Amino acid sequence: MTERTRHVCGISGGKDSTALAIYMRDRVPEMEYFFCDTGAELEETYEYIDRLEVYLGKPIARLKSERDFDHWLRIFGNYLPSSRMRWCTRKLKIEPFERFVGTDPVISYIGIRADEDREGYISTKPNITAAFPFRENGIRLTDVYRILEQSGLGLPKYYEWRSRSGCYFCFFQRRAEWAGLRDRHPEAFEKAKAYEKIDSITGERFTWNQRESLEELEQPERLKAIWEHHEKQLRTATRAKPGDSLFNILSDVLDAEDDTEPCTICHI
Repeated sequence: MTERTRHVCGISGGKDSTALAIYMRDRVPEMEYFFCDTGAELEETYEYIDRLEVYLGKPIARLKSERDFDHWLRIFGNYLPSSRMRWCTRKLKIEPFERFVGTDPVISYIGIRADEDREGYISTKPNITAAFPFRENGIRLTDVYRILEQSGLGLPKYYEWRSRSGCYFCFFQRRAEWAGLRDRHPEAFEKAKAYEKIDSITGERFTWNQRESLEELEQPERLKAIWEHHEKQLRTATRAKPGDSLFNILSDVLDAEDDTEPCTICHI
């Protein structure tokens, strides 16, 4: 008897993975949808996932690590995750996903667009095959917007101030996004700040950004400088691209402020 191949589509709460889930709903009726829930997502992300679940008409499996972030933080010697050591992605996203699929033959659908030059996360497990429908069918950013608008879902609310999905304390956030988190979710900002430590004797820093702690970032003069620079960049970008969407302009400005590229499994 031939073993059945499972079709799975991961949803991060971002625009591309959401558009892919909508795009594939009727093309692959047997699709299984999943969301790797770190327990530290933004409220807007959870709300958006709930709305998408209603649209899809089937459950989105919530996958969680067997232990929470604080446990893994202790295991990794209280070293906060960083671009050089992304243990959070491995423990809170990839391992729950690989447990979910087990040893079944699986096609994993990934929402990388035709206008993107990146590979993203592709499992090395031999039973998992990656598929890129958007890339294969020429789906670009404008098409993603169209899919989201036609579905009635639109963009998640956090795109008003942030251009990526992911944990509220994600170290890939730009300074203007950290400032936005402080304004819109002060309790989450305080939780993120509480994770930071600076050794008073050695001066060693355990902060989300090695160049600036959140306590330093939230000083009035520093916040003022961050917002003034950000608003100046927005005005310049708006004049350069009249008629472009606010999200596109915001993304361009934030990318210009910080060009780090997050891992796809967290952010597509």
